[in-house]
Amino acid sequence: MKLKDKDVEVGYLYLTSANQYRAVLAMKGEFMIYAPSLEGTELLNANSTMSFDNQPFKKCQIVTFAKKDYQVFNFNEIDAIKHKLNDVQITEITAQCNAKSAMAAL
Repeated sequence: MKLKDKDVEVGYLYLTSANQYRAVLAMKGEFMIYAPSLEGTELLNANSTMSFDNQPFKKCQIVTFAKKDYQVFNFNEIDAIKHKLNDVQITEITAQCNAKSAMAAL
């Protein structure tokens, strides 16, 4: 399933068809910064912790991000194509992928 540009939002988690989670951390103009997990990662469940450790953040055009293949996934007992992250999760992911300075520069 492809997304539309307008479906991509800051603070949301997406899952590619290769089972790679992508957390959108910042957007400005047509560009964005996101944190990817490893491909083929285990699916999240109620006891999972999201690990983006040692994964470099990515900067790309929003349209490029949207054109990848995404899938519906269950998070917090809800099935959807994207899921809202809370402030603690966003802070943790940002620290894990060392994206703070890149987000400020965007």
